[in-house]
Amino acid sequence: MAVVRDLRVLLRFQNFRRLLGIRLLSQGADGVYQVALATYVVFSPEKQTSAASIASAMAVLLLPYSLIGPFAGVLLDRWRRRQVFLYGNMLRAALACVTAVLMLSHVPAGLFYASALCVTAVNRFVLAGLSAALPRVVDSDRLVIANSLSPTAGTLAATAGGGLAFAVRLVASDSDAAVVLVGAALYLCAALASLRISPELLGPEQPWVRPSLRAALAGTARGLVAGVRHLAEPARREAAWALLAMTLMRFCYGALTVMMLMLCRYAWSSGSDDGLALLGLAVGISGAGFFAAAVVTPWAVGRLGPGGWIVVCAGTAAVLEPALGLPFTPPPVLAAAFVLGLTTQGAKIATDTVVQSSVDDGYRGRIFSVYDVLFNVAFVGAAAVAALILPSDGRSAPLVVTVALLYAAVAASMARFERR
Repeated sequence: MAVVRDLRVLLRFQNFRRLLGIRLLSQGADGVYQVALATYVVFSPEKQTSAASIASAMAVLLLPYSLIGPFAGVLLDRWRRRQVFLYGNMLRAALACVTAVLMLSHVPAGLFYASALCVTAVNRFVLAGLSAALPRVVDSDRLVIANSLSPTAGTLAATAGGGLAFAVRLVASDSDAAVVLVGAALYLCAALASLRISPELLGPEQPWVRPSLRAALAGTARGLVAGVRHLAEPARREAAWALLAMTLMRFCYGALTVMMLMLCRYAWSSGSDDGLALLGLAVGISGAGFFAAAVVTPWAVGRLGPGGWIVVCAGTAAVLEPALGLPFTPPPVLAAAFVLGLTTQGAKIATDTVVQSSVDDGYRGRIFSVYDVLFNVAFVGAAAVAALILPSDGRSAPLVVTVALLYAAVAASMARFERR
């Protein structure tokens, strides 16, 4: 297979292997931690979860650290990225342990959400740093392949982490706290793995380093304005359009995620354990779609270009999502999970490549952080919209049709831009 050959080529780069190891451990821990939160918040037998409560949980966990995102970008353009991976993962390991204690203590929900918020806030630094550092460990000719395989491998690691979480939960008598502690151990392993990389290797370049934290924070606004202006330059116009398209596709994916949660919780199961098993199956099938995207995207980008591949991904989702989703039965909806995994990850790989190849190294950190902020705001906004539309069992034809129209609009807009 071509993907195996490409992976062999990339793995010859020692520092790429090491950076990939950090990503796999870190995102594997994310998968464990996120499943623990989902089962604790959504699938607890004693809780009657609604779409509104799911949207509220997403808002608490995702929206506040949208305020942190811009600061993360500016700091990533000044801090050594290797050090971000080291100290960030160590901090997450400690905070995850705090979350486990809070789960066992039955404290007010606000304290639990505050702990989870801190873990996910640090996650913004780590993931944005991994994307910004990738061009430092591979050459430009292999950047598309690296963007296809590295983030996708991280997503698959998160999926595997979710599977590990389900297994630990069975062994530990449905203890979500035990699952969180496994995630904490993986975060610690990711921190130790970063020690194999030289602190200077991953950048940023010395002229961009600002060792004073006070000076970095004071220059946040100026740095963000400079980053936006950099992205608005004619040479960066394709990156701006790709970011907009990916944000709208993320909105669609978020709305369908809430619908899937409600279907698994109520429409397709008689109890929380059955719903959790269905959700695990959906996550695994979606992960298979991510892997398929890693296989297909380098070939597709080479023939269509990144923008053309985004058009194909959005157009495919616009056609197949309502065809598979409107029956509201498990087999076609699970097939839709595969299609959406493939199209969403394929468009993301293309977007990452456009941003990395057209944005200067000194701006990558802040722009990828803004990229993450757009992702989070879109996801939370989608959850809020879904909460207004979805009935108690999750079956909503208007939501499915609305999402299909948004996918079609993205495809049409990107196609028009590519023609221009």
